[in-house]
Amino acid sequence: MAVQTGALDGRVAVVTGASRGIGAAVARRFAAEGAQLILIARTVGALEELDDEIRAAGGRQPVLVPHDLRDFDGLDRLGASLNERYGKLDILVGNAGILGPLTPVSHIPPKAWQEAFDVNVTANYRLIRSLDPLLRVSDAGRAVFVTAGAAEEHTAYWGLLAATKAALNALVTSYAAEITRTPVRANLIDPGPVRTGFRAAGFPGEDPASLPPPEALGDLFVELASPACRRSGEVVKAQQAVA
Repeated sequence: MAVQTGALDGRVAVVTGASRGIGAAVARRFAAEGAQLILIARTVGALEELDDEIRAAGGRQPVLVPHDLRDFDGLDRLGASLNERYGKLDILVGNAGILGPLTPVSHIPPKAWQEAFDVNVTANYRLIRSLDPLLRVSDAGRAVFVTAGAAEEHTAYWGLLAATKAALNALVTSYAAEITRTPVRANLIDPGPVRTGFRAAGFPGEDPASLPPPEALGDLFVELASPACRRSGEVVKAQQAVA
């Protein structure tokens, strides 16, 4: 079990895709570290269950935001709302993502292509656009996005995920290069094989028990989200980081 240190005490943190998998694990860990959470996901019931868990464990009551990230104008309203309520944002975790169909590139339906880019790339761009001013107000704004090894592996039938995550890598590392003279730092985490529904959809024959749980990523997310972190513009491979 990870030792909580209060590393994020009082830090205001947005987590997308927070209702399950990596997002839920990060939310629980950040809450244990003292963060004030704004949790975004489409599933209201799952957000409410997570809220109950966090409060039962003694964490600060999170703000629940049921929202489809493809509602881009809503992400602009999020920035305005956070500015009114907190006047800053300390941490942004862009975790939400979709796998899309595993199929030859020539067979990818245009609707599936658009949806994957909307969720995996455009939503994160709109989050940066909306929340960057609030991250800059923080004494140590930190942005962490979840990518995938597919961005670099060029595996047959994984072209859609690869394209979206390669685009996300380029977006975030470019953003990091633009904010070097600000208090903000931005990185990506490649979680590698982790016991999630996302992983199970891509590898249906794999034994989930053979994989580490999402909670194993907690220390790395805390490290990159903490004010002490000086890393920026990196794609951090979780399996190497914890080896």
